[in-house]
Amino acid sequence: MQEKKRNPRRSQSGGERRLTERQRAARSRQIRESRSMTKDERRQRAGAHHDIDQRQTRTGGPRVTGLIVDELGKALSTVLKLDGPADVLMSRFFRLNHKLGSRDRSIIAEAIFYTLRHLSTIAWQMKPIVPARAPRLTAMVALSRIYGREALDERTVGNDAGPLDNILRSKPENATAFVQSELPYWLYERLNKQFGDEAPALFESMKEGAPLDLRVNLLKAKREEVMQELAEHGVQAVETPMSPDGVRLMTKPGLTSWPIYREGKIDVQDEGSQLIARLVQPKRGEMVCDFCAGAGGKTLALGALMRSTGRLYAFDVNEKRLSGLTPRMRRAGLSNVHPIAIKTERDVRVKRLAGKFDRVLVDAPCSGTGTLRRNPDLRWRMSEEELARINAIQANVLESASRLVKSGGRLVYATCSLLREENQGVVEAFLAKHPEYEIMDATDVLAKQGVNLPDCAKAHAPFFVMAPHQSGTDGFFGAVLIKKEARDA
Repeated sequence: MQEKKRNPRRSQSGGERRLTERQRAARSRQIRESRSMTKDERRQRAGAHHDIDQRQTRTGGPRVTGLIVDELGKALSTVLKLDGPADVLMSRFFRLNHKLGSRDRSIIAEAIFYTLRHLSTIAWQMKPIVPARAPRLTAMVALSRIYGREALDERTVGNDAGPLDNILRSKPENATAFVQSELPYWLYERLNKQFGDEAPALFESMKEGAPLDLRVNLLKAKREEVMQELAEHGVQAVETPMSPDGVRLMTKPGLTSWPIYREGKIDVQDEGSQLIARLVQPKRGEMVCDFCAGAGGKTLALGALMRSTGRLYAFDVNEKRLSGLTPRMRRAGLSNVHPIAIKTERDVRVKRLAGKFDRVLVDAPCSGTGTLRRNPDLRWRMSEEELARINAIQANVLESASRLVKSGGRLVYATCSLLREENQGVVEAFLAKHPEYEIMDATDVLAKQGVNLPDCAKAHAPFFVMAPHQSGTDGFFGAVLIKKEARDA
């Protein structure tokens, strides 16, 4: 073994060298593909898509090995620093750790996300021990809460048996409502005030993992065909209750390696996000702009609704993120998309297009509080100061994007936030300054496309509001604004 470490090439046959070259080529291809993936797609590949049902695993879960506990502790020591997105840090950890099999990765990934979703109650149980300073003990607490204490053998627990058992005697349900919300106090306070009696249900929904929703690319397939193909692969799926193009999976397979994905028949997109594209309601041959395109999920949905006709501009200030759109639009079969990286929302290329667009979508940068089921670390990394900074950007972006809309055109402002100050507050302030715009009822816009919202969503009219505990989607907000026809003097 030592000789192999000193000079591995001499011990390889030609066939083994060729295999290594093939593996390198495959790895290179995976890296290229990962650059065009959305966060959900990257999480699938990393192994974090295996949501573990607590009730099932308690009765028939796996025996947790010492290797899993040790490596989970190492991973938590990095992730709990909260200095970067958890999925990115996890992917890097797995990429550098060759000891772990796919099953080990699944258990570790789910335990990390469980810890982030329940960090307040875990910290409350462990007090005065700080989870980030005792990552191995934190790992055992999380694994015990998921699988039951019996999943950990005594040799693995070792000298931590006493502290671990004392910690587990503290029941999370005995903690205060604030601790059980699993939120920082500033966010708990805002959402509690905003949602009132429904706040506890909202907090509970944000502790759960999100389902995997797909949008069927109607340029290449029908929903019925995709459902049939999924069934042939043994994947349980149902039609999304609101989006006419959506499919919800009951499990989370690694779809990115399947022909149905590679051929561009489907894209990973939450049902609520699909409905944002429906609020824009683009027509064939129109000039349409996705002003904050990002990785391009909504851009692709808009392009499909336009049947790849007209011109669809995708602007974003993040050139790296925008570069991932090109391979995605090729896979989707779209030829009408024009990605353009801009320096600021006031870029000269934006100014040149003033008054040219039939429809403009402003999917504004936001706190992401509607996505905490998918991004549980975000609740701990976001701050009031960052929220104030983003809030100012939202107003500026909406102001700049509004100049692109032609007379009689449509402007849609959207976020994946639950906070009123990022949503209704921004739109109301904009309308107060711009009497040339008026608001349309989002419920009516969707109803004309065959989308029937539940009563709890209709209650927010004229705005479009989705909340996890009500709709089963991520949290979304949308407002449909119309620029009044100019009158002759």
